[in-house]
Parts: sequence; structure tokens; C-alpha cells
Amino acid sequence: MNSKKTSSSVASQASRALRSSSTSEIQRQLAGSALSQAKSGHQTGKKMEGVASAALNSPKYSSTTKTLAGSVLSQSDKNR
Repeated sequence: MNSKKTSSSVASQASRALRSSSTSEIQRQLAGSALSQAKSGHQTGKKMEGVASAALNSPKYSSTTKTLAGSVLSQSDKNR
């Protein structure tokens, strides 16, 4: 169980990303993961850790994508 939750500002960004028709697939995945962790104790799965890490390490992604990736990674399993 994870005690960290997605902040309200990041959850708002995630919600906007999911409602926009121009959002990239990776941003949609990160937004969905961030929103699923907004009110629960869920933690990031191994696959999403990889997606979020790749987004943070790539210069091609927007600041919103990197914000979502950072939030998702901060809620990952620390033992991995």
C-alpha cells in the first residue's frame, strides 16, 4: 500500500489531458495512472514505472507529460 497520493493540481492536469483530443497516448497513460492514485493508496505498477521513467529521460515530451511522469514515479514501489 502506498501512502502518497496525486496532488489536486496534478490531478487537474491529468483530467484536462484525458479530456483533450490532442493528448498523446503516453500522456493519456500517465494521466490515467495519476488519476487512479489521486484518492486511493494504489501504487504505480512496474510497466508504468518504465513508461514514466522513459518520459522523464526524453527531451521530446512536454512539461505536462513530465509532471505526470514525476507524480506517477513518486508513487512507485521503492523496493524495485
